[in-house]
Amino acid sequence: MRIGITGTGSYLPKIVTKNEDFLEHKFLGSDGASIGHDNSVIIEKFKAITGISQRRYANPKLNTSDLGFLAAQEAITSAGIDKETIDYIIFAHNFGDVSHGKIQGDTLPSLATRVKHLLQIKNTSCVAYDLLFGCPGWIEGIIQAQAFIKSGMAQTCLVIGGETLSRVIDPHDRDSMIYSDGAGACIVGKNTNGGEILAHASQTHANAEAYYLFFDKTNDQEGCSDTRYIKMHGRKIYEFACTHVPQALAHCLEKSGAHIDEVKKIFIHQANEKMDEAIIKRFYKLYSKEAPDGVMPMIIHEMGNNSVATVPILYDRVIKGELKEHQLTKGDVIIFASVGAGMNINAIVYRY
Repeated sequence: MRIGITGTGSYLPKIVTKNEDFLEHKFLGSDGASIGHDNSVIIEKFKAITGISQRRYANPKLNTSDLGFLAAQEAITSAGIDKETIDYIIFAHNFGDVSHGKIQGDTLPSLATRVKHLLQIKNTSCVAYDLLFGCPGWIEGIIQAQAFIKSGMAQTCLVIGGETLSRVIDPHDRDSMIYSDGAGACIVGKNTNGGEILAHASQTHANAEAYYLFFDKTNDQEGCSDTRYIKMHGRKIYEFACTHVPQALAHCLEKSGAHIDEVKKIFIHQANEKMDEAIIKRFYKLYSKEAPDGVMPMIIHEMGNNSVATVPILYDRVIKGELKEHQLTKGDVIIFASVGAGMNINAIVYRY
């Protein structure tokens, strides 16, 4: 049974926030002390490491579920299916709907239920649920969708990854420049004429690594101590990812039976340009090879890191011809891969 992606969609918000928009921010260390550098220097170093020059923020009137709905509409149209035939809606996110100007995430009802409501699906057998798996959530959703279809529990699944991280960032933390908003979606189904999931692999490292990403108070000692923001141990995440992700990719590739030379593209979570480059370099080094030019599409430069949405947005843009330098041909072997809060790692080897 071929199970694959039959349609894709994405939504990248229209509000562009450039690096220079952070020049007037008051950046502080975790202890509340001044960083000791001009913001121009901080921003220059930030861009050199992450590759980010701008990011997208959602319209204040739109929540994460709205972005997911817009991406889902595109995916359903792309797949050419009747929305009433969808058996499962799986929505991967981290913080729920955080309304603009509010400080509390809202997951009642689930975001998947909200998308089903917005799509006006009447079929009560269409089951909608949310998935919390950090940045690898969308890929994990595809893995779960495949399992439902393979077992006979479903024929068609809608998998969404969405986030509005701009609403959970501490303006006094330099890391706030990384995060952004967006959503991507796909339809997974029996696919006799199209792509096929060849193998998948997932891991959770929850010992010393469990709290590399966490929620904590603002760096501003005079700020509200009860409000929590997304925080991370950036150096530890970098070292963790560069150590463990290449091995996970190799394990997944070996399970698939495909050869390293067959891999045409690697759609990796757009977290940090230098980190992603290091991961891919180390992955190919495991096979005593150099990473081919152009094997890793990147759009972090213009959209920032929107967590679970990065891989589906990237994939959707490539297959729709929006990244002219990156093209896929039927039969190409590609890899989806991500790492994030948990710490979780996953990958899918896919024949396009």
